[in-house]
This record gives sequence, C-alpha cells and structure tokens, in this order.
Amino acid sequence: MLDDLGSTFLSPLVPLPDLSRRIGSAVVYDPLDSQAVPNGAVVLGVGLTDGPELRTVLGLAGAQGASAIVLREPVLVDGATAAVAREQGVALLGMTRGASWTQLSTMVSALLTEPDESSADVTIGGLPSGDLFALANAISALLDAPITIEDRNSRVLAFSSRQGEADASRIETILERQVPEKYSRLLTEAGFFKTLYSSEGPAYISLTADGHELKTRAAVAVRAGDEILGSIWAAVPGRLSEERTTALLHAAKVVALHMLRIRAGADVTRRMRADLLSTALEGRDGAAYALERLGIADEHVAVFAAGIVGGDDDNLDEASGRQARRQHIADAITVHLAAVHPKACAALLGGTIYGLLPVRSREQGEAHAARLANDFLARVGRSAGLAIGIGRITSGPRGLVVSRDGAERALRVLQQQQPSAARVALFSDVHVDSLLLELRDRFAAGGEWATGPVARLLEHDRANDSEFVETLRVWLDSMGDVSTAAERLHIHPNTFRYRLRRLAEVGDMDLTDPDVRFAAQLQLRIVPELVRRS
Repeated sequence: MLDDLGSTFLSPLVPLPDLSRRIGSAVVYDPLDSQAVPNGAVVLGVGLTDGPELRTVLGLAGAQGASAIVLREPVLVDGATAAVAREQGVALLGMTRGASWTQLSTMVSALLTEPDESSADVTIGGLPSGDLFALANAISALLDAPITIEDRNSRVLAFSSRQGEADASRIETILERQVPEKYSRLLTEAGFFKTLYSSEGPAYISLTADGHELKTRAAVAVRAGDEILGSIWAAVPGRLSEERTTALLHAAKVVALHMLRIRAGADVTRRMRADLLSTALEGRDGAAYALERLGIADEHVAVFAAGIVGGDDDNLDEASGRQARRQHIADAITVHLAAVHPKACAALLGGTIYGLLPVRSREQGEAHAARLANDFLARVGRSAGLAIGIGRITSGPRGLVVSRDGAERALRVLQQQQPSAARVALFSDVHVDSLLLELRDRFAAGGEWATGPVARLLEHDRANDSEFVETLRVWLDSMGDVSTAAERLHIHPNTFRYRLRRLAEVGDMDLTDPDVRFAAQLQLRIVPELVRRS
C-alpha cells in the first residue's frame, strides 16, 4: 500500500512496527458508533489528532487486529502515542493535505480488491491478472515517465509512482481519481479526445491552464476490437522515441486484456455470490457450504427481501426497464452493506433483491437491520418506490429458509399498503397482517365466500340498498363505542343504535357473544368482496 500510495497520499508518522502486516479493508473511525474493526483493517481516523483519544483508539483497534490508523496531516505524534502504537503493532500513517478521506478510502479499496479464486494464479503480460497499478508502474519504467490508466470517462483506474515529476494538474487528477473538469473541457475543445480515439498511435498535446504551461502528454487509446475501453497517459518532456512508442502501443494491448479480465471477473464474482446466496436461502444441498463460502456460517444474520412497490411487468419494455432498475438498486444495496459489514451480501434473484446482514446478537439484530434499511431508503429517496421486509434473526441453513419466508411475507404486507405508508417492516411486527393476507389468498383461490351472519347482512344490503355491513364494520372498529361509530358515519347515535338492532335481527347474530364478533370481524378483513369496500 505504501509503495503504491506513499508518494502521493501516505507517509509514516512513526517507525512502522511490521511492514509485512496484512491489510484486509478500510473502515472509517466513528466515535459515536462501536462498530467492529475487521482484522487487518486500515482505520481512517477522521477528526482524530494526537492525544488521549488517539491512544484509546489505538488500544481498541490493536485489540481487534487493525493494521494501521491514518491521521490527517499536519500532525505531530508524541512519544507516549508512538509507544502505544509500537506496543499494539499498529502503523500510524499521515494523509497528505489536499487529499480527501473518500479518495483515500477508494484508493485503498481498489488496491485491496482481491481477484476471484479462478484467476488468482492467472498472469497477463507477466503481471497478475487485473493488477493495473503494477501494470502502470511497469509502463512507467519502460517510458521513464509517470503514467495514469483511465477509462472512457477520464476516471483514473490506476497510476504509477513518480507523479511528483509531472505537474500540478496531474497531482490534482490523482487526488480526485478523475481528470478535473477544467482540463477535460480544454481537451474536448481542442478536439483531443476525437484525435486520441481515432488514432492508431500515440497522440500528443500541450496545454496552458491558469497561466501555466502543462507538461506534454502522450496518450494512446486502449481498445478491445472496435470498443474503446480507456486510455494510457504519460507525462513526457517531448515526443517518444520509436522504441518507446512501440513499447506504449504494446502496453495498450496488455492493458486491454487486464481491463477485460477485470470486467469479466466482476460479472463472474457477482454471479457466483448470487448463486451462493440463492443456495443458502433455499436450503438446497450445499447450503451449509454456501454459507461457508460467504463467510457467515457461524454468524447471526438478518435476512431481508426488497422489492419495488406498484406497477407490473406485463409490458416487455417496462419489464426490462424495471429489471434493470432492480439490478441497479441491488448493486447500490451491496455497496451500502459493504460499508457496514465486509461479509454482508445482496443479489437480485428473480424480481426480488435478497440479502444477508451479519449482526452481533439476536436481541439487537432486528433493530440494527431496520435502521440500516431505513438509512438506505433515505439515501435513494421515496421516488425509488422500494420496500424492504426483514425476517427474524437466525443462523444456519434451516434458520435461513424460515427467515427468508418471513422477509418475503413482510415485503408483501408492505406492497399491499398505500404508497405513503412505512417502507420497512420486521416480520415480527407484521406477522398478523401477513396471516390475514394468506387467508385472503385462500378465499380468492378457493372460490370461497362470506357465510353466516355476515353473508345474510351482505345479501340484505344488496336487495334493499341498506348499509348493515358497513354499520357492523364501523361498530366493530370502534370497539362497540356507539358515539364514536355514529360520528364516523355522520348519523345520530340513536339512529346508529336502531341500525345495530336491525342488523342483529337480520343477521341473526348475538352481538354480545365475543366469538360471533370475532368471526364477523375476521370475514370483513379476509373476504375479497368485503375487503374491497373497506
């Protein structure tokens, strides 16, 4: 990490305790949240400075196996803090001024993204498959110039060392991981991108920005057949020699292979995790192995199911659009969960997005999952039309099947509600609503209809244009309070009492019997023709 980012982003604040220490992920320090620190984590100490608080964080992070803590420069580390860092075996690093925490987090994540197992031993051009940073350094050595590898949108995918030899614009590009808009506009106005992507060889340009002449750039397009994947940029003093031009053109072909491998690997990894998630949730043969591959075999997990509320997939154009929308939301959920727990996973299976979120305990797991779901919905906005059902906290293959069923049932309850209603539901909170929906389904599928007193009242209403069924419904919903029920129907209480006596006679029902009242209220909630009138 220091080899790749040291010249631009990071520098040691104290002697490093162990250069061979393994790094696993980047996490942000939050003093208001007691989040777990994964083993080998690089802790981004946002707002941390030297002193007692830093020494406390060093102790906590070291106890959980963190590899490093990064502080914003300028910072002076005293002897007491250096001693604690040495004792805990945690590296203290400084992030250069001008860089942002988001940039550093993105950089570290890009460096630490491990290739899938199938490509772990694959090399392209003598370098590990997908390692664009190593490739950028190799090209830099060939051309004797600092290198960046960019995609079609001028986003920096990787860069070499020696960027300090370029100019201020290159440093700004590296920090932003994107060519700044002012330089991109100059390149576009000069027609450079058109020249670059239509040329078989390197294209050269020298620009003046903010009154300063920038170092000459030599750029070459990275192609896969007719498709433009990106470009390689070298900050050079002048035109390249014939030998170095040949080396750059050959390097572009190697970069194309690496970029294609990364793209294919991302798709393969996503499909593999989706298959593992599907196997685990369905409880098929191999469910236990799938949980092991996902790294959550021994974890308590919350199972959630997310779906878009409203609309249908009868129109093929709309259906394809909705499916693409679901995939985008699934990717967004995956990113959101990854920031919370490295082992969390989500995937689009059919028309529903399923996910597993490891939690610390059964007691607090549901509240934690619901809070994360609400946080995500707040980010994507209500216009996304998303609802999320959360099953009971569980563990093991059998428990996952039961919890998935609960998550699906909770989601269905939400999808039956008005759009303005809540969009996150725990199965434990909507269990009864789910049972009522299932009973309603049974009535609809079996061709069943109202019976007993409710059926007699419904028949009387149809024949005489009376409102006995609605009167009974309002009375039951008002828990027998005549004054409240009469007010809801906008009639006098005496009129309401008369209707109540008449419907008891017509329906031949004893309203003082709790079983009779329960049977009537149940039918009013599950018989489809009655539910539609509610």
